Amino acid sequence: MAGTTMNDPKHKIHVLGTRGSAPAYAIRDFLHRMDVPFEWLELTTDEHVRDQAQLEGLSDQRLPVCIFPDGTRLERPTVRQITEKLGWFRNPSQSEYDLAIYGGGPAGLSAAVYGASEGLKTVLIERSVIGGQAGSSSRIENYLGFPKGISGADLAERAREQACRFGAEILLLREGVRGEFFPGKGVGYLADGSKIVSRATICATGVDYRRLNLPNEDKLRGVGLYYGAGASEAALCKDEPVIVVGGGNSAGQAVMHFAPNASKVTMVIRGNCLKKTLSEYLVDRIHSTPNVEVVVCTEVAALHGDDALSAVTLRSLTTGTERRIETRWLFLCLGGVPHTQWAADVGIIRDEEGYLVTGPDLLKNGERPKSWEHDRDPYYMETSIPGMFAAGDVRHGSVKRCASAVGEGAMAVAFVHRYLAHG
Repeated sequence: MAGTTMNDPKHKIHVLGTRGSAPAYAIRDFLHRMDVPFEWLELTTDEHVRDQAQLEGLSDQRLPVCIFPDGTRLERPTVRQITEKLGWFRNPSQSEYDLAIYGGGPAGLSAAVYGASEGLKTVLIERSVIGGQAGSSSRIENYLGFPKGISGADLAERAREQACRFGAEILLLREGVRGEFFPGKGVGYLADGSKIVSRATICATGVDYRRLNLPNEDKLRGVGLYYGAGASEAALCKDEPVIVVGGGNSAGQAVMHFAPNASKVTMVIRGNCLKKTLSEYLVDRIHSTPNVEVVVCTEVAALHGDDALSAVTLRSLTTGTERRIETRWLFLCLGGVPHTQWAADVGIIRDEEGYLVTGPDLLKNGERPKSWEHDRDPYYMETSIPGMFAAGDVRHGSVKRCASAVGEGAMAVAFVHRYLAHG
């Protein structure tokens, strides 16, 4: 799949497009997170477009253009079309699986590795790209075994390759929209109309990026406003001001990733200090980097720009004063909210924030949920539907760390084995 380290331009995908193009950003982000070598060529004049892309000009609706190593040319391709060209878009090969995993972040990939390596017919369904939110991280430095750190994309690609070597099947750009559960069997219906039948299921769908809920937010997405750490964009921010919003480790890593290229990085947090939410090694690095400013007790109050982001208004939460910062780069690392409406539709118990409740947390005063029909308590990572497990950020009470998600994915498979053996 991905993972090649070839630097020869002949072996790269060439992406040609204009600055401030949301479709071009989507392609860059996808290729970067899937660890696919590519070269970005920014087209700046009509003549440049005619010479390099053989199109009419900067306003040509056929931009961006992707040129593949074999000479194939795709004009304004979707991520789905690129996935198909790379040979990654596949249909399910089995009519029924032992284990279906929804979500390809660290928890889902871990479950795929352990499920497939232990002989379970395993399929992983991912609606976007492998790696989840962790896959967008420029560098994970506190993950066991990587003392120099590793990018989220690289870690995800290694896990994907490992899962595939053990025989796990991975279906990209497929989204589960509905589920049905029967004794000993679950059926997941995908957005494209296909279905996945399995004896056990693990939900590892993680969380969706939290939004600002401001006017212009949808219009500016991908044209100056980005969700996540934006690792693919660092080189494009050279000598320009960048704003990163969020106080967690992903935000801190993003700040340090942008700092070498940006003229200035402004880190905006709602709290009064970084130490409450950030690992100490990152706090020390951020405070010692001269072109990084940390703005505390502050929120984003307004987004400015017509066709692309041009400025951001920040508001102090203590004084109410506002200041405007001119920028074309705003990265939101605000954590997220669980994507679990499908679970509510089938009666799976969630907490007040939408996270899936599992195991002992389902018991109230020692009593099992009324809908629970088995003569045993739910297994530790099992939801309120027997045979349906949850792992990673989507689970109530989980520790929001990459290593914890990997551990939960492995642990969930252990309980899947117990369920398949004993019910």
